Amino acid sequence: MNTELLLSPHSSKPMYAQIVEQIIAKVMAGEWQAGDALPSIRELASTSQASVITVKRAYLELERAGVIVTRQGKGSFVADTLEATRTLASEEFQSRLNALLEAAQKLQLSRQEILDRVEQALASRPNIESSSTDQKQRKPT
Repeated sequence: MNTELLLSPHSSKPMYAQIVEQIIAKVMAGEWQAGDALPSIRELASTSQASVITVKRAYLELERAGVIVTRQGKGSFVADTLEATRTLASEEFQSRLNALLEAAQKLQLSRQEILDRVEQALASRPNIESSSTDQKQRKPT
C-alpha cells in the first residue's frame, strides 16, 4: 500500500482537507482496499511533514464520513462498507456536475448544446454503456 501523500503548504486548501481528499481518492481508486490499515497518525504526520493535530483532524473527518474506522489500540482502517465510498463518489460527481453547469451558464450554452456535448463525451468513452434502464429513467427535456 502506497501511503505517500503529496501535500502543499502553498495550496489554498487547508492541510487536513488535502489529506482527506487524497485518502478518499486512494480508496475510491481501489489503491486502498477495505480493511487495509492506514498509517498511524504520527507516522503520516512525519512522512507528510504535517502536524499530528492536522492528521488527527483529517482522520476524524474521514471517520465521520464513514471512509475509515478506528479501533482503540489497533489503529485506523479503511471501512468495510462500500456504501460510504459510493456516497462519496456520488457527492464528487454531483459537485463536478454543478461546476460543469456553472461553466456552461457562463458560456451561455443552451440546454441542447450542453446535452449534445455530454452525448459527444459519452460517445468517446466506449466503457460507459447506455442500457435500456438508463433510457427509461431519463426524463424528457
